[in-house]
Amino acid sequence: MKISSLQENLKSGLLSVSHIAGKNINLPILNNILLKAEDGNIKLVSTDLEMGIITIIRGKIEKEGSFTVDAKIISDYVSLLPNKKIDLEKKENRLVVKCDNYKTTVNGQGADEYPLIPQIDKKIYYKADIEEFKQSLAQVIFAVSNSETRIELSGVLFDFTDKALVMAATDSYRLAEKKLKITTNSKENHKIIVPAKTLQELARILSGYRAGGETADGAEIKFYVSDNQILFTVFNIELISRLIEGQYPDYKQIIPLKSETKVFINRPELVRAVKASSLFSKSGINDVNLDLPADKNKLIVSSASSQAGENTVELEATVSGKDNGMVINHRYLLDGLNNIDGENIKIDIVNSATPCVLRPEKDEDYLYIIMPIKQ
Repeated sequence: MKISSLQENLKSGLLSVSHIAGKNINLPILNNILLKAEDGNIKLVSTDLEMGIITIIRGKIEKEGSFTVDAKIISDYVSLLPNKKIDLEKKENRLVVKCDNYKTTVNGQGADEYPLIPQIDKKIYYKADIEEFKQSLAQVIFAVSNSETRIELSGVLFDFTDKALVMAATDSYRLAEKKLKITTNSKENHKIIVPAKTLQELARILSGYRAGGETADGAEIKFYVSDNQILFTVFNIELISRLIEGQYPDYKQIIPLKSETKVFINRPELVRAVKASSLFSKSGINDVNLDLPADKNKLIVSSASSQAGENTVELEATVSGKDNGMVINHRYLLDGLNNIDGENIKIDIVNSATPCVLRPEKDEDYLYIIMPIKQ
């Protein structure tokens, strides 16, 4: 194998793939990146057996072939080189790297032992605007469960139809759901559970490209789904991942269909009041009180603890319905408020024992539900 590429192209490609190549004691070759020159393309590949990333970089191929080298060493070294042409050549079990007045040899392994990345049929696709998808993903992924006891809750539900992708995540205490417009060439619906780890890696790739000067305006991300895998393609990168097996809970059952009290309130003001009250909440419980006295057009946020003291904030709000209120976990509430766009939000409350629903004032495509703290 003998190839050459500009430092900025190679650095960007390595940045995309090197993140998931980790310290694998059982299979050391997974700590490596696979460099592959074939069919006119220079590919960089990495995998942790749960997901794999392939990126194609621009460059010149003098001799086709493949080789694997330590991900950290090659990434760190290339990032230090001047922004000029880099020549890479495989010589026995080493990769010779030359750039300007730099020359090094990196020990590596043959590509024969490197795990194969699965192939997915690309006939049926779903696609969405990159910026809209990135924002939508951020609005749900924080609600994923960290517990390993219910594996299906450690991922995000992707519910594909011919017009929309509905993403949902829950940890049993709160739930986030976002509906996103998509286009597809399929009439089939797909419900799958994508691991949070995969989606965090995808978000990192999308953010990295924006930071790297690539414009995402108007660009699209494509999804291809099989029985147990999903493939994301964006720019010149492919990310393939296993899906989580199991049945996602029917979360629609816990979404209240009606409310006894409706509140419209300024979001930044509520965030400030909840942060202030959080300082006086009981340690380990994180409780703040939300009270809605009838006909007062006020939301009262309060908290008290024997250690810290007490706090009360009265906020102007538009309130309709019954005298109502609830005790809520301030961390969950702030997570929701920070992921809602716009100045104003609406809150629907049934009673102190039923989940409350937060929505943007002018967007029906997002909702966030929090279970109350039972007294």
